Amino acid sequence: MRPAPEVTVIVPTRDESPNVAPLVALITAALAGRSAEVLFVDDSDDDTPAEIARVAATAGLPVRVLHRPRGARDGGLGGAVTAGLAAAGAEVCIVMDGDLQHPPALLPRLLERFEEGGVDVVLASRYVHGGDGEGLGTRLRVAVSRVSTAVTKAMFPRRLHGVSDPMTGFFLVDRRRVDLAALRPNGFKILLEILARGDHRTAEIPMRFDRRRDGISKATLRQGAAFLAHLGRLRFGKMSIFALIGAAGAVANIGIVWALTSLGMDYVWAAIAAAETTIVANFLLQERFVFADMKGQAAGFWQRFATSFTFNNVEAAIRIPLMALMVETWHISSVLATAITLAIAFLARFVFHSLVVYRPRRPAELATDTGAVRILQQLEDERGR
Repeated sequence: MRPAPEVTVIVPTRDESPNVAPLVALITAALAGRSAEVLFVDDSDDDTPAEIARVAATAGLPVRVLHRPRGARDGGLGGAVTAGLAAAGAEVCIVMDGDLQHPPALLPRLLERFEEGGVDVVLASRYVHGGDGEGLGTRLRVAVSRVSTAVTKAMFPRRLHGVSDPMTGFFLVDRRRVDLAALRPNGFKILLEILARGDHRTAEIPMRFDRRRDGISKATLRQGAAFLAHLGRLRFGKMSIFALIGAAGAVANIGIVWALTSLGMDYVWAAIAAAETTIVANFLLQERFVFADMKGQAAGFWQRFATSFTFNNVEAAIRIPLMALMVETWHISSVLATAITLAIAFLARFVFHSLVVYRPRRPAELATDTGAVRILQQLEDERGR
């Protein structure tokens, strides 16, 4: 009986037969001297399974294929990875795409970082120093990736703190630290699912994301919509409460604008008054109902308030002239213009508050605060004597 491998490289594939042979060759070279296996989890309708079997016959390391026929491809790519984790021969698993965009040369570095200890997940990141996401292609795709990453991190500010690329498809995970039964994969961002549903210690190495050579992209418009829906299911709580507070503030804002303009006030001044009132009210409500679990590790109350107040006023300074432009140019009502611009501002506010206002302080900052508290306590003790 063959002994268990040291690492299983899980490769989800779909109609990517031209990539199989070069990918196995590169993985074999990268993991020379290590006990490893390659497990393809295949959702193809072409000859990819046959090509994997052909390559496996002469490969320099064990190669297996788990083919999922039509009707048994639950969870999309994420489901394929989950199935691979369950079927892996090793406890240490590395997930990578089969399209040659993830450089196999990084496999040893992922393992070396894991072997240093102190981590459960090691990510190959496009967004740390030395990384590069040029393989995404167009500037639009790069921008979409950046915005999606920012929104995702904002929705999970504690679980993803210190993670620059939570949606990378190239990562190492200690399977013993993952509750596979708790995973509910839906789409192609399985790492986010793993990180969001567990408390994992993470580390990152830089990755240069290569351009696709063959095969079909898994990042379709439908997949994007599925990702957004899944993201909402994963993080319904915090953002939904933020949205409710924002909606209440928006209604109040519109009501104040309506009341003041009805009394004869110019709509611009009415919008300013409404904005200042709701900025303060929203902050106090967010403190209590949205970010209460993050206050202990964030900056002090007045610093949080000042940062939030400044951002919201800068946002209002941009939004109100935009509203005026809409009224003067498009000749729509001031109330409708206010509603449209508030909707646009919502996402920016949530991302900023989650990632900046309530950002956990660095250990040095916490140590400084702890030292200050200790000094104050000593002064109190001296006074008591």
